[in-house]
Amino acid sequence: MSPQDRIEALKAKHAELERAIGEENSRPLPNRDAVSDLKRQKLRIKDEIFQLERR
Repeated sequence: MSPQDRIEALKAKHAELERAIGEENSRPLPNRDAVSDLKRQKLRIKDEIFQLERR
């Protein structure tokens, strides 16, 4: 997998996590632990994208 392919895959996963966070937050009683975990995953992906784009 080329670095550009990896970046595109990570961006897709990032968008998927963003949708999941929105869905959880739209529930009547959102699970704050789940939201926090999703946000941590999203941040890790964003950091990895940044590192790959710097190369």
